[in-house]
Amino acid sequence: MTVVAISKPGGPEVLVPETRSVPAPGPDEILIKVHAAGVNRPDVAQRSGSYPPPPGASDLPGLEVAGEVSHSALAYKTQDRRPGDVAGGRRRLRAILHRAGCAGDGGAQALSINEAGAIPETLMTVWHNVFERGALAPAKRC
Repeated sequence: MTVVAISKPGGPEVLVPETRSVPAPGPDEILIKVHAAGVNRPDVAQRSGSYPPPPGASDLPGLEVAGEVSHSALAYKTQDRRPGDVAGGRRRLRAILHRAGCAGDGGAQALSINEAGAIPETLMTVWHNVFERGALAPAKRC
């Protein structure tokens, strides 16, 4: 498959296409066919060399994606995800995601596939900071 890799720290020009093997999902993972991917601050920081991936994480940029569950995921018996389901994390044609980190479409297409690929990381960062860490609640002032 084709992926977008970082050839060396720098600007957008250091992003290069590479060919890599299609990854195989583990027991609690699914393989998705990526349709859309977001670009956010951690991706830019990783590309510039100031945000290295954690040990054991992929060297490829991309924290959020949207796509369809691949047929090959069925071999791993992911009971709550089926081929064709929309899944929402990687800059490549196929991505491995932990099943718990995937959001289905809830039976309704509230977001386009492009919106679903671009929103999760930023949305969840704001949600965590405002509502979980900041404990914002009705009638509460900041």
